[in-house]
Amino acid sequence: MIKKLSLIISFLTISNIAFAQNWGGGVDDEDLHFGFSFQYISAEYKILKAANWRNVFYETADGNGVTYNSADGRQVTQYMRAISSPPSAGFGLGFVVNRRISENFDLRATPSLIFSDRIMRYEYEPGPETASPTTSFTSAGFQTSIDKKVQATMFEIPLSLKIKSNRLNNFRAYWIGGAKYSMDIASKKKTFDEGQSPIDKLLKNKRNYLSYETGIGFDLYFEYFKMSPEIKVSYSMNDILQHDNTVFANPLDKTKLRHFTFSLFFE
Repeated sequence: MIKKLSLIISFLTISNIAFAQNWGGGVDDEDLHFGFSFQYISAEYKILKAANWRNVFYETADGNGVTYNSADGRQVTQYMRAISSPPSAGFGLGFVVNRRISENFDLRATPSLIFSDRIMRYEYEPGPETASPTTSFTSAGFQTSIDKKVQATMFEIPLSLKIKSNRLNNFRAYWIGGAKYSMDIASKKKTFDEGQSPIDKLLKNKRNYLSYETGIGFDLYFEYFKMSPEIKVSYSMNDILQHDNTVFANPLDKTKLRHFTFSLFFE
């Protein structure tokens, strides 16, 4: 899929440069113009572990939490081997509001609706008994690998400065950078785990956070519009983990969210 997109973009770029016409519908000459975008997103966590992240968890006497004290209740997990965050794919739809500052500078707001899950993977030691090769459970009943998916439907408002090169026929390159505000608008049912066993609790994120982002792109001018393929990376500024007393939140000191985004803008 990526190779096909690269070939299409390369063909469009070469075709555009071959024409000397000043296409684009005059969009760059307008003080304010609008557009829309389609986005492909790869999301993953940057993980900072707690000092005791490997320790075994035990269920508390009331069954509502977990503890490191073996005298309090039954064992819930084995010693942890690793915590990782495999990339997870998502997509988004957005609008563009572009304010022209000068020939080479624009101020842009691109409010978007993002559908992107995130995954945290927990791997545990198999313990005294050997794990079966066909299951993620040991013969003692402990899971050796658990994936916790955080389902998110985000409304994001990025505000960016776009620095553009001079236009060469129907092509120009640009750098973009700025910050964005993200708000999770997913149903509260997706984070409701009251009454669940400790191993079935959910990993939760904060509903609101800020990120900084940067990227590069190209403006390709057609007769009545311009199309802009863009690659961008963003990082949350602060910890987005909701620190509740679970076997999945306690081993983590901080988690920051990293997005890689490929976008197509039409203006």
